[in-house]
Amino acid sequence: MASNGNFCTWTPLLGIKNDGDSGITLSNGNTTATQTHNGIATTGTLGVSSGKWYWEIYYSASADFNDGHLLAGWQSLKKNVEYAYTKQQPGGGLGAPDRFTWGSHLMNYRGGGTGAFGGGYLSSINNVNGTYSGAFNLGLRVGSASTLQYALDLDDYKMYFGVNNTWYDLAAGANTTSDTDITQVTGWSIESTWQGYQWIPACWFSGAGSGTVATINAGQDSTFSGRLTAGGNADDNGFGDFRYAPPSGFLALSSSNLPISEDIDPAQTDDDYPSKQFGVVTYTGNSTTGQTISGLNFKPDLLWAKSRASQLHFLCDSTRGLTKFVRSNDTNVESTLANVYTAFNDDGFVLGTSGSGPNDNGTNYVAWAWKANGGTATATIIESGNNPGAVVQANTKSKFSIITYTGTGGAGTIAHGLGAAPSFMLIKNREQTDSWAVYHDGNTDAPETNYLKLDTTAATADDATYWNDTAPTSSLLTIGTNHSVNADGETYVAYVWADLEGMQKFGSYEGNGDTNGPFVYLGFKPRLLAIKSIDSTQNWIVVDTARETFNPLGEKTLAWNDTGGDTDTAALNLDVASQGFKLRGNDAKINASETYIYMAWSDVPFKYNNTF
Repeated sequence: MASNGNFCTWTPLLGIKNDGDSGITLSNGNTTATQTHNGIATTGTLGVSSGKWYWEIYYSASADFNDGHLLAGWQSLKKNVEYAYTKQQPGGGLGAPDRFTWGSHLMNYRGGGTGAFGGGYLSSINNVNGTYSGAFNLGLRVGSASTLQYALDLDDYKMYFGVNNTWYDLAAGANTTSDTDITQVTGWSIESTWQGYQWIPACWFSGAGSGTVATINAGQDSTFSGRLTAGGNADDNGFGDFRYAPPSGFLALSSSNLPISEDIDPAQTDDDYPSKQFGVVTYTGNSTTGQTISGLNFKPDLLWAKSRASQLHFLCDSTRGLTKFVRSNDTNVESTLANVYTAFNDDGFVLGTSGSGPNDNGTNYVAWAWKANGGTATATIIESGNNPGAVVQANTKSKFSIITYTGTGGAGTIAHGLGAAPSFMLIKNREQTDSWAVYHDGNTDAPETNYLKLDTTAATADDATYWNDTAPTSSLLTIGTNHSVNADGETYVAYVWADLEGMQKFGSYEGNGDTNGPFVYLGFKPRLLAIKSIDSTQNWIVVDTARETFNPLGEKTLAWNDTGGDTDTAALNLDVASQGFKLRGNDAKINASETYIYMAWSDVPFKYNNTF
């Protein structure tokens, strides 16, 4: 048994039927999945978006292999993607079109029956509970207990598949030699629309038979819990114990191998890891004498405070100054309040004696805080044509910017300073009662064409005047002519974030309206999580692990667009896990049959999580 960090296993958060009973029995430390229900799926506990990766499955069935089927492979955490495939299907059947458009996920292997190319499926899993559609005669079949091999190259965007150390080119319908030089295999190309998204191991059981077994080995045990003789093969980093030698350069799916930005990696830096970039604190107001709030472990540049009873939200940042406030729950202009905050310090902030806002005497509060650049501008931009003049305070390590700018009235661009394309942007007109404009890259399949409003429950809407139908790039964000983002001569503030592995993630998921809701993979345990339906009029629901310290969360929800306090609604419940979150409620605010966006900031990156 290997011991090189946490290896990928099957997650117990999936494979559950709608009646709440398990459809997959997990054993051997969640490495063995046994079918107990027809048409049920589960995934691994670890996802990747870059690098080269290898894992194995031992596949067997207690009944005839024609009765107990397994679909297994890599699942893309992106919906409505395309896969390029132009060859005739091996093994007969109809010719494949040039492109397939799938649902949420992609499965790339099927066992059952006999003959290397007698059938098999490339199938689309539409939701994580196991419903699938689209079956194409495009894969391998296995008629006896076998070791299945999977390799994914996210540097060259290719997938490879093997059985008992014979690698196959499914596109050409031929196998290669039995060594591990898979460079001979053409593989399946991943379309550019998939690139940059996370991939995760997955399996799906079908057929009338029961007792079909899929035991995963991501490097932890080449005997597959005593089923086979030990292989003793490690990856190039010396991690793992595989049945067969991993192809050169391909690594075990282990937390020890997980990529993480050096800028926030605790092993690389003493000062900039996630908990020194973002944090949450709770406190009780004391306007009688004022007080110092500590425990953030960094000097904040954006403070977003909310009473846990009924009160306004207060957003203050180090660019605009300690006396300037905007509120996420309304359209009001920027206000000036003296003696609320008197300082941002190296471990938190100092509250004055003002009773107006985030320090009312005896009132309980939560504050969400982000670090930018200590109040110092990283760039000052001079207006040029329709491009606004701006002051940028960017944190390139945590991919967060505070930007103040003066509108021009004409569609233009602003250099945001992140070095990565923004995923989430909040913009407020400081001088007029305009709604907050929200950009989110999970807001429809063309997010640059749509917008949301932070201060309302409104669903997404299409309007080219917000982002000029232009997606942000790694250097520039684009604003259109809408008054909410770019009126001539009026001043604005923008808060801008980009995805950062192990630190923050902004994405979308499909709800199912069931208390056995979707599991959403993040690659970290969320400290702060916000959710919004883009299809209907729902609140911006917010939970955090400072106000709620154990699962399920949802008993103390707030809403970014609302003044209400902590609210307990059972149907809003969800669990946070070491690598994401699982919906446990079917309230329409988080889990109807709709599309939802989420905003998540980390507590502990999975690479350094101590769970197994």
